[in-house]
Amino acid sequence: MYPEYLVAPMRKELTDVGFEELKTPKEVDAAIKQDGTVFVVVNSVCGCAAANARPAAVASLKHEKRPDKVVTVFAGMEKDAVDQARSYMLPYPPSSPAMALFKDGKLVHMIERHQIEGRPAQMIADNLVAAFDAYC
Repeated sequence: MYPEYLVAPMRKELTDVGFEELKTPKEVDAAIKQDGTVFVVVNSVCGCAAANARPAAVASLKHEKRPDKVVTVFAGMEKDAVDQARSYMLPYPPSSPAMALFKDGKLVHMIERHQIEGRPAQMIADNLVAAFDAYC
């Protein structure tokens, strides 16, 4: 677990643009199992989350087509909520940061850490926008 004062600004980057924080497995279940599209960001303290993942997630929401709901869980903080979110992302292995798009409770698009590291935020955002166009 990280100190809350350390992760608070990282959480805020996403909540300031409308992401809802999920802190319990029950909240994760309720969000993902709903009808429609849900975009889940597994947030992290790592450098690729700061430089690539969070900026890409924020940029993707400026697109005209966007998910019905946008949520986030924070790796290294709310372990049970993160584990529950990752259970919906199987067969992909645990990864943080990571991004997943669900439609009617089913995983339809996944971006793992190895697809985030070393890639410009705009490239990742473009990948997300293509998924939003296809599924939202």
